[in-house]
Amino acid sequence: MKLVVDQDKCQGHNRCYMLAPELIDVDDMGTAFQRNEDGSVPSELEEKAQLAADNCPEFAIVISEG
Repeated sequence: MKLVVDQDKCQGHNRCYMLAPELIDVDDMGTAFQRNEDGSVPSELEEKAQLAADNCPEFAIVISEG
């Protein structure tokens, strides 16, 4: 599984960061970004990744298989 944050869509609600700080961080302006450059999600964190994506009001988090 891969997780990518579209920083152009992110409005800084930071719900994703609160739900999955192991996968997502925020910059000084509150914009989220994925911690792993390639977006890879360890299998034990897949549920958290999906929860973060499902709770993004801007749909800025994209989850893909691969």
